[in-house]
Amino acid sequence: MITSDAIVWNAHNDPHPARAASQRSYSAVAKGDLAEWLTVYAEDCVLEDPVGRSMFDPEGKGHRGHDGISAFWEKAIASIDRFEFTINDSFANPDSNTCANIGRIRTSFPDGSYTVTDLIMVYVVDDDGRVTSMKAFWEPERTMASFTSA
Repeated sequence: MITSDAIVWNAHNDPHPARAASQRSYSAVAKGDLAEWLTVYAEDCVLEDPVGRSMFDPEGKGHRGHDGISAFWEKAIASIDRFEFTINDSFANPDSNTCANIGRIRTSFPDGSYTVTDLIMVYVVDDDGRVTSMKAFWEPERTMASFTSA
C-alpha cells in the first residue's frame, strides 16, 4: 500500500507506465501544481472527466491538448482546497499502455464542505509514458448528492 497525505493506494502496484502516470497525475493534483500536471500529459492528449456531457464539458467532447486541459484545471481543480485520492484497485495489462483505476476522490472546499466521487479512471500512455487519453467514469448527480456542508 502506498500512502501519502492526500493519496492512499490500496491497489495492486506492479510497475506499469500507465499506472505510474496515473500516480503522477494524482500527486500533481493533490499538490495543486498545474505545471507538474501538464508534464504528465502528452501535447495532443484528450481528457474526459467525466465522460460525456457535464458542467465541465457541455458538449461532451473532452478537453484537448495542454490548452484544453489547462482550461479544465481552472474550471474543475484550481478552486478546490484539497483533493484526497483513495485507489482501491488498479488493472494494467503488461502488454498494453492502458491502466484502469477504481477509487474515490474526496474534494474539499475552502469553507470545509466536501463531496465524494466514486469513479473508474482509465489512462492510456504513449511510449514515453505520457498520458494520451484519460477517461473518468463518474456520475455528477451522485457526487452532488454526497455534498456535505461544513
